[in-house]
Amino acid sequence: MTARILPLAGAILISGLIESSAYAHQIEAPLTADHPAFDIHHADIVRKHTSLEFTMYFKGRPGTKTPDAHGQLAGAPVWSYVWPTSIDTSVIGFDADAGILSFAVTSHPDFDDTPLFDEDGDGDPENDGRRWHSHWVVLVPDDACGQNGLKVRDIPEGATPNLPKTWPGLPILIDSPGWHPRFTQDSLVVTVPFDAQADLEGANFDAVTAALQVNASVHDPLLCVTDVFEAAGGLKMPGTIN
Repeated sequence: MTARILPLAGAILISGLIESSAYAHQIEAPLTADHPAFDIHHADIVRKHTSLEFTMYFKGRPGTKTPDAHGQLAGAPVWSYVWPTSIDTSVIGFDADAGILSFAVTSHPDFDDTPLFDEDGDGDPENDGRRWHSHWVVLVPDDACGQNGLKVRDIPEGATPNLPKTWPGLPILIDSPGWHPRFTQDSLVVTVPFDAQADLEGANFDAVTAALQVNASVHDPLLCVTDVFEAAGGLKMPGTIN
Protein backbone atom coordinates (compact mmCIF):
# COMPACT_ATOMS: atom_id res chain seq x y z
CA MET A 1 0.00 0.00 0.00
CA THR A 2 1.31 3.42 -0.92
CA ALA A 3 0.05 5.92 1.62
CA ARG A 4 -0.52 9.62 1.62
CA ILE A 5 2.26 10.81 3.92
CA LEU A 6 1.59 13.77 6.17
CA PRO A 7 4.92 15.49 6.88
CA LEU A 8 5.92 16.32 10.44
CA ALA A 9 3.04 14.35 11.91
CA GLY A 10 4.67 14.25 15.32
CA ALA A 11 5.14 18.01 15.58
CA ILE A 12 1.64 18.70 14.29
CA LEU A 13 0.05 16.26 16.72
CA ILE A 14 1.92 17.70 19.70
CA SER A 15 0.92 21.21 18.60
CA GLY A 16 -2.67 20.14 18.16
CA LEU A 17 -2.75 18.60 21.62
CA ILE A 18 -1.52 21.84 23.15
CA GLU A 19 -3.62 24.24 21.10
CA SER A 20 -6.81 22.27 20.54
CA SER A 21 -10.05 24.10 21.27
CA ALA A 22 -12.62 21.46 20.34
CA TYR A 23 -15.93 22.70 19.04
CA ALA A 24 -17.32 19.35 17.91
CA HIS A 25 -18.10 16.08 19.62
CA GLN A 26 -17.33 13.61 16.84
CA ILE A 27 -14.86 14.15 14.01
CA GLU A 28 -15.94 14.18 10.38
CA ALA A 29 -13.58 13.89 7.41
CA PRO A 30 -13.96 14.22 3.63
CA LEU A 31 -13.88 10.93 1.74
CA THR A 32 -11.28 10.32 -0.95
CA ALA A 33 -10.62 7.64 -3.55
CA ASP A 34 -7.56 6.34 -1.70
CA HIS A 35 -7.59 3.15 0.41
CA PRO A 36 -11.31 2.81 1.26
CA ALA A 37 -10.65 0.41 4.17
CA PHE A 38 -8.64 3.20 5.87
CA ASP A 39 -10.61 6.21 4.58
CA ILE A 40 -12.32 7.65 7.66
CA HIS A 41 -15.80 9.15 7.26
CA HIS A 42 -16.29 10.04 10.92
CA ALA A 43 -15.03 8.97 14.32
CA ASP A 44 -16.02 9.28 17.95
CA ILE A 45 -15.22 8.38 21.56
CA VAL A 46 -18.22 8.15 23.87
CA ARG A 47 -18.05 7.62 27.61
CA LYS A 48 -20.64 5.21 29.04
CA HIS A 49 -19.98 5.44 32.78
CA THR A 50 -17.66 2.41 33.20
CA SER A 51 -16.47 2.17 29.58
CA LEU A 52 -15.31 4.15 26.59
CA GLU A 53 -16.71 3.29 23.15
CA PHE A 54 -14.28 3.99 20.30
CA THR A 55 -15.83 4.17 16.83
CA MET A 56 -14.71 4.89 13.28
CA TYR A 57 -16.81 4.78 10.12
CA PHE A 58 -15.28 4.37 6.67
CA LYS A 59 -15.81 4.71 2.96
CA GLY A 60 -14.95 1.03 2.51
CA ARG A 61 -14.97 -2.06 4.68
CA PRO A 62 -12.37 -1.73 7.48
CA GLY A 63 -10.22 -4.63 8.60
CA THR A 64 -10.14 -6.28 5.18
CA LYS A 65 -6.54 -5.28 4.42
CA THR A 66 -3.53 -6.38 6.48
CA PRO A 67 0.21 -5.95 5.85
CA ASP A 68 2.24 -8.65 4.13
CA ALA A 69 4.58 -10.63 6.37
CA HIS A 70 8.17 -9.41 6.43
CA GLY A 71 9.59 -12.63 7.89
CA GLN A 72 11.18 -11.25 11.07
CA LEU A 73 10.63 -8.72 13.83
CA ALA A 74 13.29 -6.28 12.59
CA GLY A 75 11.64 -4.22 9.85
CA ALA A 76 8.19 -5.72 10.45
CA PRO A 77 5.21 -3.63 9.26
CA VAL A 78 2.28 -2.67 11.48
CA TRP A 79 -1.01 -1.25 10.17
CA SER A 80 -3.30 0.56 12.56
CA TYR A 81 -6.49 2.43 13.32
CA VAL A 82 -5.65 4.94 16.07
CA TRP A 83 -7.47 7.37 18.38
CA PRO A 84 -4.86 9.79 19.85
CA THR A 85 -6.25 11.43 22.99
CA SER A 86 -5.39 14.05 25.57
CA ILE A 87 -6.13 11.63 28.43
CA ASP A 88 -3.20 11.56 30.85
CA THR A 89 -1.03 8.47 30.51
CA SER A 90 -1.25 7.76 34.26
CA VAL A 91 -4.94 6.83 33.86
CA ILE A 92 -3.90 3.61 32.11
CA GLY A 93 -1.00 2.81 34.43
CA PHE A 94 1.96 4.56 32.81
CA ASP A 95 3.83 7.45 34.41
CA ALA A 96 2.02 10.79 34.25
CA ASP A 97 2.64 13.08 31.25
CA ALA A 98 4.58 10.38 29.41
CA GLY A 99 3.29 11.38 25.96
CA ILE A 100 0.13 11.14 23.85
CA LEU A 101 -2.05 8.32 25.14
CA SER A 102 -3.58 6.62 22.11
CA PHE A 103 -5.92 3.69 21.64
CA ALA A 104 -5.01 1.56 18.63
CA VAL A 105 -6.31 -1.44 16.72
CA THR A 106 -3.42 -3.09 14.89
CA SER A 107 -2.38 -5.95 12.61
CA HIS A 108 1.21 -7.21 12.20
CA PRO A 109 1.82 -10.77 10.93
CA ASP A 110 5.48 -11.02 12.01
CA PHE A 111 5.03 -10.96 15.78
CA ASP A 112 2.44 -11.35 18.54
CA ASP A 113 2.33 -8.70 21.26
CA THR A 114 -0.76 -9.99 23.11
CA PRO A 115 0.81 -12.92 25.03
CA LEU A 116 -2.06 -13.18 27.51
CA PHE A 117 -4.71 -13.76 24.84
CA ASP A 118 -5.39 -16.39 22.16
CA GLU A 119 -7.33 -14.36 19.61
CA ASP A 120 -7.86 -17.17 17.08
CA GLY A 121 -8.66 -19.84 19.70
CA ASP A 122 -6.17 -22.42 18.41
CA GLY A 123 -4.48 -22.96 21.78
CA ASP A 124 -1.38 -20.95 20.89
CA PRO A 125 -1.43 -17.37 22.29
CA GLU A 126 1.71 -16.38 20.38
CA ASN A 127 0.62 -16.63 16.74
CA ASP A 128 -2.16 -14.05 16.51
CA GLY A 129 -0.39 -10.90 15.37
CA ARG A 130 -2.11 -10.78 11.99
CA ARG A 131 -5.54 -10.72 13.60
CA TRP A 132 -6.76 -7.22 14.44
CA HIS A 133 -6.35 -6.56 18.17
CA SER A 134 -6.21 -3.60 20.54
CA HIS A 135 -3.56 -1.65 22.46
CA TRP A 136 -2.99 1.46 24.48
CA VAL A 137 0.23 3.10 23.30
CA VAL A 138 2.09 6.28 24.24
CA LEU A 139 3.25 8.36 21.26
CA VAL A 140 6.08 10.89 21.38
CA PRO A 141 8.04 12.85 18.74
CA ASP A 142 11.44 11.56 17.61
CA ASP A 143 13.44 12.96 14.69
CA ALA A 144 14.97 9.50 14.22
CA CYS A 145 11.62 8.39 12.80
CA GLY A 146 12.00 10.47 9.64
CA GLN A 147 9.53 12.95 8.19
CA ASN A 148 6.58 11.77 10.30
CA GLY A 149 8.68 12.24 13.45
CA LEU A 150 6.52 10.10 15.74
CA LYS A 151 7.04 6.83 17.58
CA VAL A 152 5.75 4.64 20.37
CA ARG A 153 7.82 5.75 23.36
CA ASP A 154 10.83 3.53 24.08
CA ILE A 155 11.81 2.28 27.53
CA PRO A 156 15.54 2.94 27.96
CA GLU A 157 17.66 0.01 29.07
CA GLY A 158 17.67 -0.20 32.85
CA ALA A 159 14.70 2.14 33.29
CA THR A 160 11.77 1.04 35.48
CA PRO A 161 8.74 3.11 34.48
CA ASN A 162 5.24 2.46 35.76
CA LEU A 163 3.53 -0.05 33.45
CA PRO A 164 0.03 -1.54 33.20
CA LYS A 165 -0.48 -5.12 34.38
CA THR A 166 -1.09 -6.25 30.79
CA TRP A 167 2.14 -4.74 29.42
CA PRO A 168 3.37 -7.38 26.90
CA GLY A 169 7.09 -7.16 27.73
CA LEU A 170 8.27 -5.08 24.77
CA PRO A 171 10.65 -2.20 25.65
CA ILE A 172 8.08 0.44 24.68
CA LEU A 173 5.10 2.06 26.41
CA ILE A 174 2.37 -0.28 25.20
CA ASP A 175 -0.48 -2.11 26.88
CA SER A 176 -2.23 -5.23 25.55
CA PRO A 177 -5.55 -5.32 27.42
CA GLY A 178 -7.32 -7.74 25.08
CA TRP A 179 -10.42 -5.70 24.21
CA HIS A 180 -11.81 -7.09 20.97
CA PRO A 181 -12.43 -4.84 17.94
CA ARG A 182 -15.72 -5.35 16.13
CA PHE A 183 -15.81 -4.73 12.37
CA THR A 184 -18.93 -4.25 10.26
CA GLN A 185 -19.39 -3.41 6.60
CA ASP A 186 -18.38 0.19 7.22
CA SER A 187 -17.36 0.57 10.89
CA LEU A 188 -14.92 -0.33 13.63
CA VAL A 189 -16.10 -0.32 17.25
CA VAL A 190 -14.23 -1.20 20.45
CA THR A 191 -15.79 -1.05 23.90
CA VAL A 192 -13.10 -0.52 26.54
CA PRO A 193 -13.70 -0.83 30.31
CA PHE A 194 -12.58 2.40 31.94
CA ASP A 195 -12.29 3.88 35.42
CA ALA A 196 -15.62 5.54 36.15
CA GLN A 197 -13.87 7.96 38.51
CA ALA A 198 -11.38 9.23 35.92
CA ASP A 199 -11.82 12.91 35.10
CA LEU A 200 -12.17 13.24 31.33
CA GLU A 201 -13.77 16.68 31.22
CA GLY A 202 -12.44 18.56 28.21
CA ALA A 203 -10.52 15.53 26.92
CA ASN A 204 -9.84 15.72 23.18
CA PHE A 205 -9.15 13.12 20.51
CA ASP A 206 -8.33 12.59 16.87
CA ALA A 207 -8.74 9.64 14.50
CA VAL A 208 -5.88 8.36 12.37
CA THR A 209 -5.13 5.40 10.12
CA ALA A 210 -1.43 4.74 9.75
CA ALA A 211 1.44 2.36 9.12
CA LEU A 212 4.30 1.82 11.55
CA GLN A 213 7.48 -0.19 11.23
CA VAL A 214 9.79 -1.94 13.67
CA ASN A 215 13.28 -0.48 13.44
CA ALA A 216 16.02 -2.72 12.05
CA SER A 217 17.85 -2.39 15.38
CA VAL A 218 14.66 -3.42 17.24
CA HIS A 219 15.10 -0.60 19.76
CA ASP A 220 15.60 3.12 20.23
CA PRO A 221 13.42 3.81 18.37
CA LEU A 222 11.67 0.45 18.23
CA LEU A 223 8.41 1.39 16.51
CA CYS A 224 8.09 4.46 14.26
CA VAL A 225 5.11 5.88 12.39
CA THR A 226 6.15 5.60 8.74
CA ASP A 227 2.96 6.56 6.82
CA VAL A 228 -0.24 8.35 7.75
CA PHE A 229 -3.05 7.11 5.50
CA GLU A 230 -5.53 9.60 6.91
CA ALA A 231 -5.79 11.98 9.86
CA ALA A 232 -9.48 12.80 10.16
CA GLY A 233 -8.93 15.81 12.40
CA GLY A 234 -5.72 16.98 10.76
CA LEU A 235 -3.76 15.83 13.83
CA LYS A 236 -5.20 18.77 15.78
CA MET A 237 -7.37 16.87 18.30
CA PRO A 238 -10.67 18.53 17.26
CA GLY A 239 -13.00 15.96 18.85
CA THR A 240 -14.21 15.89 22.46
CA ILE A 241 -14.96 12.79 24.50
CA ASN A 242 -18.65 13.04 25.33
